[in-house]
Amino acid sequence: MNNRFILLPEWSPHEATWIGWPYNKTDWPGKFSSIPWVYAEIVKYISRGEIVRIFIHSKEEKQKAEKVLKSVGVDFNNVEFFIKKNDRGWLRDSGPMFVKSGEEIIAVDFKFNAWAKYDDYKLDDKIPQVISEKLNLKSIIGEHNGQQVVLEGGSVDTNGRGTLFTTEECLLDEKIQTRNPGFTKSDYYSVFNKYLGISNVIWLGEGIAGDDTHGHVDDLCRFVNYNTVAIVQEKDSSDENYSLLKENKERLQNITLANGEKLNVVDLPMPSPVIFKGQRLPASYANFYISNYAVLVPTFNDPNDRIALGILSELFSDRKVIGIHSVDLVWGLGTLHCLTKEQPSTG
Repeated sequence: MNNRFILLPEWSPHEATWIGWPYNKTDWPGKFSSIPWVYAEIVKYISRGEIVRIFIHSKEEKQKAEKVLKSVGVDFNNVEFFIKKNDRGWLRDSGPMFVKSGEEIIAVDFKFNAWAKYDDYKLDDKIPQVISEKLNLKSIIGEHNGQQVVLEGGSVDTNGRGTLFTTEECLLDEKIQTRNPGFTKSDYYSVFNKYLGISNVIWLGEGIAGDDTHGHVDDLCRFVNYNTVAIVQEKDSSDENYSLLKENKERLQNITLANGEKLNVVDLPMPSPVIFKGQRLPASYANFYISNYAVLVPTFNDPNDRIALGILSELFSDRKVIGIHSVDLVWGLGTLHCLTKEQPSTG
């Protein structure tokens, strides 16, 4: 295992969580007015245990955001605003990969190209550089064979002890939303090992239906501690997710971790299909976010909300598990994990 850099697991202590305050109405057409209120709930809970650092476009927008946050009782002692224009609010993917080297936190700057799908990303691609400059953090470019590697935070998940999950659909597809043309599993292993301290890569297959990132793992399978993952499963055999989720779970049979220990696998349900204007949306309980204070879990007005919250409450006995209503939020084709980016503490 490469000990120079380590991508810490999400449950490690955070100094802060970064978000980008919503402004791009094209992400939630017809539903945008409710989105700042969902963000306010997220900020309220995260700020109880760490700083929330918020990108905001202008002083005027900052004043509007403060009114919304004040209305829900946010403690402003743990909120910091950074005036910086961005394209979209999905900081999980556009933000840096914060890694630890000794006692130092370093920002790894991978290229962001809006999931190889959209044109509005040039401001977002600069976010790692902006964060490292604002906080005076050391920054390095994530490169391979002389080129900056395209890598989004939602496409990987780690236990912080050398093992990482990702999907073939997202990183290896050469026909749709190709991130790094010609890259093989060996190329990605080199990148993960060099910059993230990974020695054991577990490849899943396809992502869930409705996911416009083309297969992000953070809607599929998440580490909840160093040797346990929660993986979503669909019970309805007529659902388009049924076979692909079953196949992903089958890949985990007899999987071992970097230290040779067997992987524990826990099932999470899927909500009933969330459809808006004829489009299936990527609703998944796996898109939870582990903050210092609580695990925030997207909920969808579904009977399985309660079941998912119960399962995660048992898995995260050291912190609260709180549901965040995400029926409107998922119209933006992402939920809680997609819009947050943890910054580890140096201690």
